[in-house]
Amino acid sequence: MEFNLIITGVGGQGGLTLSRIVGNAAMVEGYNVRIGETLGMSQRYGSVLSYLRFGEEVYSPLIEEGEADLMLALEPAEALRNARFLSRKSHAIINAYPIHTATTLVGKERYPELNEIKEAIGRICPVDMLDFQKEADKINPRTLGVLMLGYAYGKGLIPLRKESILEGIKLTLREKLWEMNFRAFERGVELSKE
Repeated sequence: MEFNLIITGVGGQGGLTLSRIVGNAAMVEGYNVRIGETLGMSQRYGSVLSYLRFGEEVYSPLIEEGEADLMLALEPAEALRNARFLSRKSHAIINAYPIHTATTLVGKERYPELNEIKEAIGRICPVDMLDFQKEADKINPRTLGVLMLGYAYGKGLIPLRKESILEGIKLTLREKLWEMNFRAFERGVELSKE
């Protein structure tokens, strides 16, 4: 078994923390885990890309183009920017909450319409696009990644046990953050059934 996950977003969204949660959950189940990261500008709103691979025998953290099993895109334009990792075997879950950069805010670049992003990714693989941020905000804005992870788990797209994921949350986050992240995970699972 080998599973390749791409987590993409912008600085400040918690993508790196999310990769640690999933990595810890996979280690709880005894898998070899490799995590690699590519950071854009080392400031808030720079592009952030995490490669996470786990399985019986996984040696390199890098995921080849077209080899992702799942993409969790915390920001829609970042999904488009990293679409090269997707293929027919992939599934993309995209947060439909755009974070504009300075260049799109002043009109130097055009931010793509959400339906354009969904159609473009949809030509490559199945895609679920929802405003996950709106749901996360009801619990705590910083639970976005865990809520999306719950959604992916509810859709049967994460080959890990629920108990392992909850343990991954415990191993990654401070204890005072556990309860709200457990709630976010459960809300994501509920959303996947709606």
